[in-house]
Amino acid sequence: MALDYLAVQNVAEALLGCVCAELDRAAAIIEGQPGCPDCTSCVVPGRPAWDNCTGDCSGAQTPGQLTVNLDRIYPTSAFPTETKDVIGSRNCLPVRQAADYVITLLRCAPTYNEGGCPPSCEEQAAAARILHVDAVAVTNAVMCCFPQTSDVRRGHQFLMGALRTLGPEGQCVGIEQRLTVALPFCGCTAGGES
Repeated sequence: MALDYLAVQNVAEALLGCVCAELDRAAAIIEGQPGCPDCTSCVVPGRPAWDNCTGDCSGAQTPGQLTVNLDRIYPTSAFPTETKDVIGSRNCLPVRQAADYVITLLRCAPTYNEGGCPPSCEEQAAAARILHVDAVAVTNAVMCCFPQTSDVRRGHQFLMGALRTLGPEGQCVGIEQRLTVALPFCGCTAGGES
């Protein structure tokens, strides 16, 4: 089945909006919890560069980096399984497309001080708490907000992968959430060609 040209982008933007809103909600409730990064919060082409978790851009109030990117698109006859069916050349078969997305959230990681001493247990615990709240906020955003962003009556159909921690690497630590979304389709154009 044919896709709307903006289907992939619309899903990515919906994911970004849901996560950003949930991060801000968590920050309003939990003292010391940073909200959605206001310096880098965007849909990116391909894997994100880990270049802005410290929030050193001008005017930024909330450090970090939140990105959503497309990993791949594939055909599926029985979502979420990738189909190996031969697709006809003269007509559209009842095969839809699915897309794998990656949500990445990076924050500042405690690092060595000017004297060369490693981060204290208190600094590590504070960073861990932020990471854990971020993980729950991303999970809540995907489970509660994202399904409601679809025009389809029952919401988006998706498979949520495991959320995993990233780093610490350099000055960044964070989380990565993968999910597979069944893309909305609009049927073939006149003549049976997509």
